[in-house]
Amino acid sequence: MQIRRAFRFELCPSGAQARLMSQFAGSCRYVYNRTLATEKSLYGTDKAHRFNYVECANRLVLWKKKHSFLKECHSQVLQQALKDLEKGYKNFFAKRAKFPRFKKKFQRDSFRFPQGFIIDEDKQRIYLPKIGTVGYRKSRSIIGKPKNITVSREGLKWFVSIQTEFEIGPKRMINSEIGIDMGVKKFVTFSNGTFVEPVNSLKNNLKQLAKLQKKLSRQQKGSSNSKKTKAKITKLHRRIANIRRDFLHKITTTIAKNHGIVFMEDLKVSNMSASASGTVEQPGKKSDRKAV
Repeated sequence: MQIRRAFRFELCPSGAQARLMSQFAGSCRYVYNRTLATEKSLYGTDKAHRFNYVECANRLVLWKKKHSFLKECHSQVLQQALKDLEKGYKNFFAKRAKFPRFKKKFQRDSFRFPQGFIIDEDKQRIYLPKIGTVGYRKSRSIIGKPKNITVSREGLKWFVSIQTEFEIGPKRMINSEIGIDMGVKKFVTFSNGTFVEPVNSLKNNLKQLAKLQKKLSRQQKGSSNSKKTKAKITKLHRRIANIRRDFLHKITTTIAKNHGIVFMEDLKVSNMSASASGTVEQPGKKSDRKAV
């Protein structure tokens, strides 16, 4: 069976390379948002209008003639931004997702190379077209044939996600079965009677986060000190997310390795944990659900 898998590593770019990466991400965001604005306007006047990649690509050629900063970015990177928007439109019309939204600066900044990159695992370096050779922190070996590379930013750090494709043979089936009940007080309860407590990464760091945010509110907007505090807040948010991500990976890996069939309850935990606040005259919308 042929599968695709992603391998994610932290990049170690120089100052000039980091600025180029930021410029590439900004160019992709500009193309994405401008195309979305145009397509949204067309869809508003004609509900039968559908996203046409060829028309958008032709529009991109004209934009590159007017804006020099788009010429400095790799052409395929900008085309991949259009591909992402095309996928968003397809998911919307297939009722798998909401209507595509505009991208904001410093929020999920990323760009993708479908080809032209070179990976040197021995020297722990990756060549990115128009950016150069960038070092990365190798935490594991890459398996399979690389298909594309996505560079993304989290706070002040840059990461690379390498999607590969490879063949796997049939695995030995595990006969063990288990049921999982997700809850609020206990993160998951298994059918064999065991359970896992929630990690509460946000709750455990809430005091420190509140302290930093209070400090930021007292500082002058745009000052050097406010930028330093923002960087500390971003770093803390990344730590909270990493703790949560590590917790989930460990649980799912343990379940997958020890059980062949997993049964899960079809409930929305977000609804169970939503606030039921309200008054006696006007109770909250979730009050009836909480009372069950």
